[in-house]
Amino acid sequence: MAISYNKKELQKKKEQKRKDKQKRKEERKASGSGSLDDMIAYVDENGVITDTPPDPIRKQEVEAASIAVSTPRQTDTEDPVLNGQVEFFNPDKGYGFIRNTAGTDKYFFHVSNAPANIAEGNTVTFELERGERGLSAVKIALVK
Repeated sequence: MAISYNKKELQKKKEQKRKDKQKRKEERKASGSGSLDDMIAYVDENGVITDTPPDPIRKQEVEAASIAVSTPRQTDTEDPVLNGQVEFFNPDKGYGFIRNTAGTDKYFFHVSNAPANIAEGNTVTFELERGERGLSAVKIALVK
């Protein structure tokens, strides 16, 4: 079976790459860099990475109990009471939308969170609660 010119060229290139790789490997071994001591890095008290070990005299003891492992509990904050106007209400389906008077946002509400005598155009106060599909109005009260 005859070897074509292209196959010979490809074999020569592969052989040359192998030789170059072996040569680079031998050069790395000869240079001597790459020992474990050269690869170790230290972090100082300011978070800066250095190649020198920390000074044992400046070492500070830290109590394990003083380290916060998790995020601290969020203090309960009162949700602000918002003012709005009932823009749409369908008593047959039991839902509606309230437009916030402070902005252009509209919030969904369910009839279970509203007083029985609510109707379109009523001015109301409400709080927001995150539901399955976003923010919704809860604790709805009519403004007199």
